[in-house]
Amino acid sequence: MRSLPGVIDPGTLPHVWRVPELACAPEKVLGTGHPRLDAQLPGGGWPQGALLEILQDHPGRHVWQLLLPALALLAREQQGPMVVVNAPFEPFAPALAAQGLTHSRLLRIEAARPALRLWAAEQALRCADVPSVLAWLPQARAPELRRLHLAAAQFGKWLFVFRGTNVRAESSPARLRLEIEAGEGLNVRILKRRGPPLAYPLELPAHPKRLSQLLASRRAKVPSTPARKDRSHVLDRTVALA
Repeated sequence: MRSLPGVIDPGTLPHVWRVPELACAPEKVLGTGHPRLDAQLPGGGWPQGALLEILQDHPGRHVWQLLLPALALLAREQQGPMVVVNAPFEPFAPALAAQGLTHSRLLRIEAARPALRLWAAEQALRCADVPSVLAWLPQARAPELRRLHLAAAQFGKWLFVFRGTNVRAESSPARLRLEIEAGEGLNVRILKRRGPPLAYPLELPAHPKRLSQLLASRRAKVPSTPARKDRSHVLDRTVALA
């Protein structure tokens, strides 16, 4: 079938993507460090210069396990601090360092009011030395998120915003929208991407490979005993990184 004169075939345009396919427009991406997830993301990783939204029932849990491989890679490639706005828990420094991200590369910002958190996140995106911003903004609305999305695009930053699953039905300007929950592994649902919906969740390892091997070795050597509620093993703190 020949194209009509003056009519452009969308298949010949690199920046046009068709619904049945993952987008393949040339853009810089950061590998997630999880091959199964990369295979389902347009470009094969976290896109630069866009809002990347992550929803979860319990703020903080397993976020670092999802993002640490990419952040460690970014820390090796670029200088400057990773800005963390209103993280619900203190990241466990030895666990971060074990996976290649020193605690000194994190700049934590605490703000009591939602408006100040948004302001802090936007100012961080505008800072030339900051490669990535991670912001917990449970009360942010679509117009506010759109402003952050535009700032991330303008200054070429990786922007991760965390909200609760209660906003799943609300509109969002996010380029990618994921929902994560902890089980035997780390279950990731892709709610929004440039491409067809993913009907099933992806199960990623709940722990880094080295930690999984250590836990398996420990279980094989130590008889099972009831855990005391008043004590916390360092491995438990390693798993609950955020």
